[in-house]
Amino acid sequence: MPEKNLPTVSVMNLPFGSEKDLVVGLDIGSHAVKVCQLKRTSNGYAIVTLGSIVLPEGAVDDGTLNDPEAVGKAIADLFSNLKIKNRKIGFSISGYSVIVKKVNLAVMEDAQLEEHIMTEAEQYIPFDIEDVYLDFQDLKTNTKGADRTDVMLVAAKKEVVDDYLEMLRSINLNPVIVDVDGFALENCFEHNYGKDENVALVDIGAAKMNINIISQGISVVARDIVVGSRQITEQIQNNFDIGFEEAEDIKLGLVPAGEKSREIEGIFSTTCTQWVLEVKKAIDLYHANHPDQPLKKLILSGGGAKVNGFSDFLAQETGLEVELFNPFQKMTTHPKAIDPDYLLNVGPEMTIVTGIALRTSAI
Repeated sequence: MPEKNLPTVSVMNLPFGSEKDLVVGLDIGSHAVKVCQLKRTSNGYAIVTLGSIVLPEGAVDDGTLNDPEAVGKAIADLFSNLKIKNRKIGFSISGYSVIVKKVNLAVMEDAQLEEHIMTEAEQYIPFDIEDVYLDFQDLKTNTKGADRTDVMLVAAKKEVVDDYLEMLRSINLNPVIVDVDGFALENCFEHNYGKDENVALVDIGAAKMNINIISQGISVVARDIVVGSRQITEQIQNNFDIGFEEAEDIKLGLVPAGEKSREIEGIFSTTCTQWVLEVKKAIDLYHANHPDQPLKKLILSGGGAKVNGFSDFLAQETGLEVELFNPFQKMTTHPKAIDPDYLLNVGPEMTIVTGIALRTSAI
């Protein structure tokens, strides 16, 4: 047979199995940048510092870096204000430029599996293979005597990843880990809950929702959906001709809606119903494929988790116990350094960045 002309495949080093220094976690969202730095202790982990800074409108959209100069300045200011000296960072990506796909393959040795993935990647990935970074992990789901296993395949557009790398290096940071939002969320969950529970992890950011359903320590349903809590803020702004901050406070229940309450309820009902439908679709898919492994609970995170009344509505509609994710529940901190009330308040929106900050770098 003639030799096959294979595409050039670039490997993206995702954080599967590094073993040395902790990185500083960086979560670059469409609304804000969040940072978290941890350290190891004899009992686990302690919070060194954390914080966030709001980005200019449109600087990041659906995971794409539109204004690298503005985002770089915001990150540099955040690192300076928090006095972070460690320059090794991990960041995560999401959105249209990332494909996460689980494929079922014959069991093979690691080297043989890598060769197979790199050779056959085009049949699994809807992008031109020369335009993506590629990585994979054997989930080792095969039982004794079985000859097939599930493999998690990840492809990210080079153009998008390279834009982030260039921006971060331009402010003298050393990006050593490229994570994926759903994996960081899962990592944070495993640190706090272990691997035994069947749960749905739902993270609602400003412009996207990440759903990751975990069964026996393995991600079995993972998807990003372009909906988010900014929808509610913008609708409140437009309906009542008020500023962003006031609309945010109304959304979170920090100020009373007053005479606006009936219209606000309508906005909440329409938008939150859309969110719930997306969650229920993922749960239904899970139950169809795992009828004998019912979900124990749903763990809610992201800024959208704090939308007034949403967690109760989600519990009612799904029939599952809904718990707000506190990523710091097993970590220590000095109360004089970081206000415990502040930690409790920001916890749900710091879940992804904490999952990244738990990563280690071998570099």
